[in-house]
Amino acid sequence: MELPPTPGERPDTPEPPATPALGDPLDQPIGDGAKTEPPPTATATISEQGIITGWSQEARHLLGYTPAHIMGRPATQLLADTSTPTAPPVPGQDDFSGTLTLRHHDGHTLPLPVHAHRRTTTGGITEWLVTATPAGSTEPAPDRPVPVTEPPSSTAPGTQGPQDNPREAVAEQMPGEGALGEEVLGEWAFTQSPCLQAIFDTDLRLIRANTGMQDALSRTQDQIRGLRLTDIAPGPAAEEAEHTMRLALRTGHPQQAHAPLPAADGTDPCPPATLTPLKDPRGHTRALCLATHHPSDEDPSPHQQMHVMNDSGTHTAEPDIARHPRQRTTTMTLQRSLLPLTLPDQNALDIASRYLPAHTEAGVGGDWFDVIPLSGTRVALVVGDVPGHGIRASATMGRLRTAVRTLADVDLQPDELLTRLDDLVTHLTTEETDTTSGTGTTCLYAIYDPISRICTLARAGHPPPAAVTPDGQAYFLDLPAGPPLGLGTPPFESATTQLPEGTLLAFYTNGLLNPQHTDPDETLSSLLATLAQPSPTLNTTCDRILTTLLTHPPTDDIALLVARTKTLPTHHIATFDLPFHPATVARARHHATTQLTTWNLSQHASSTELIVSELVTNAIRYGKPPIQLRLIHNTGTLITELHDTSHTTPHLQHAHPNDENGRGLYLIHQLTQHWGTRHTATGKTIWTEQSLTLP
Repeated sequence: MELPPTPGERPDTPEPPATPALGDPLDQPIGDGAKTEPPPTATATISEQGIITGWSQEARHLLGYTPAHIMGRPATQLLADTSTPTAPPVPGQDDFSGTLTLRHHDGHTLPLPVHAHRRTTTGGITEWLVTATPAGSTEPAPDRPVPVTEPPSSTAPGTQGPQDNPREAVAEQMPGEGALGEEVLGEWAFTQSPCLQAIFDTDLRLIRANTGMQDALSRTQDQIRGLRLTDIAPGPAAEEAEHTMRLALRTGHPQQAHAPLPAADGTDPCPPATLTPLKDPRGHTRALCLATHHPSDEDPSPHQQMHVMNDSGTHTAEPDIARHPRQRTTTMTLQRSLLPLTLPDQNALDIASRYLPAHTEAGVGGDWFDVIPLSGTRVALVVGDVPGHGIRASATMGRLRTAVRTLADVDLQPDELLTRLDDLVTHLTTEETDTTSGTGTTCLYAIYDPISRICTLARAGHPPPAAVTPDGQAYFLDLPAGPPLGLGTPPFESATTQLPEGTLLAFYTNGLLNPQHTDPDETLSSLLATLAQPSPTLNTTCDRILTTLLTHPPTDDIALLVARTKTLPTHHIATFDLPFHPATVARARHHATTQLTTWNLSQHASSTELIVSELVTNAIRYGKPPIQLRLIHNTGTLITELHDTSHTTPHLQHAHPNDENGRGLYLIHQLTQHWGTRHTATGKTIWTEQSLTLP
């Protein structure tokens, strides 16, 4: 899953093409040769405890602090006057507006209008979204007509001018004596329309919002100008709407979506919305208009609608229509809660992800992805697709994702993991009376080792991953297809390939390959071609793939995982072949201390000596030759591995006071953060991980 973007920061800014194509609607400026830019609204998130948890690029430009420098610090450190309150003065208040004097990184102070809004993220975390716009940046662009609600004035303060008389103000701005000009009428139509409207630029930042939209959001235009929809109303519905907005900009055609607007009763019905590209006379898309109608208290409730239906004796779908958006949001929230909220820290791969729910009445499906760190700096990538849609499919997905993580934790090879997962689905089938057991689920499981650059994969009826090497070769990895899970057919097979450093990999579900009105072979070719295009970030690659392949809202869920392989530097790895003899223990300790001195890790030598001594002693006593010691200096972690050719698995035991044995693994357990056993075709490896950052 994509890391949640810092509020206000654009994680997927498209890379401008080297040679813009003539007529490309996303490349053209707005207005007379200059793109209309919304004000550079700076955004940050602050926890309920007052700690800065998010910091946008605009905030960095405004105050000079980098995210790494400011995140995790108290928000009060930004105040020029630390006695100034940083939270609403009224307990329970969810909004706060005012001017705060903030301190720039270089020491000077800035008085800024600040708005803070308390919100709850999709992960259930309550935080404050804080926005600040520099003074003077809220003026309309030069090529934009001045709204009649803010007429220009050259009259001195305290004297009467045209602005004091609405009729005179209108007449002054119109051509002709008292005539109503088209620009003013258009302005009135926008601001006073009962239809809720907001205009976004091609970077999906809000430019304008009419009165109805401001009332629905309970926030003024100045408070939300320059923000993305996911900042204004965070949640799955906003993320889905943003994807549809990109689709509308890409195709130039109106699209349908669900607007993430809060209802009067506190629920989130997500009313249907139309996304219309706004084009200049030449047909180039300049902006995007979101228009919807907010459900009001006067709308009949589902209970009232059912009462009318019962009285008339006529069947109607109105109750389902009224209930469907809320059910969809509930299912989407469940689905998102079962997917990774953040991607884990690891040094084997650079990763970006996307998840798009199906845009149909059938509801959200059971697609999922996962990134699982393994022992020895390796990383597992998983993509799966549970048949069906709705809450049951999402719940089944959650069960299978948990099972995959549990099986991965014991370091199973991909083919063996899929075999165990197949057994689980078969077992669930015997317990379930409907079709939600997961039978027919497809899954792709891969393990990448950044030391050997070897990727081992197996799939169960899932599409093969795409790959692009650094020299531009694009292809699909060749590995046995395997049957979908739960069908009880022949076993699965793994395939192994060595990848050059910097290879791009794309894992996806079949929703990406089934767009409307497109030949599947053409879709596969487009996927390879798009993946091969240079991009500044993997987030850009993800968005480019989706906007290129999806010409219509998806009819099936899509999970997309894009990774770039990395290699651990050879000087961070030390390998020692050891004789199978008791005297080897002292030699192994010497190797370890010498290597830690080379890595400037002498402070960890004593604990590492004990670990190495116990591992080697255990191998000589219970294992088989040959034995090999490997030390890995990973970022913040020291990994110690001891390999022998025995398949006997050691177990942690509780040693009694009079026992002579059984204390070795207990000692290792106390000295390390993690330890375990990894089996291979040639034997087993006992590994440990020591933190280099903990005291």
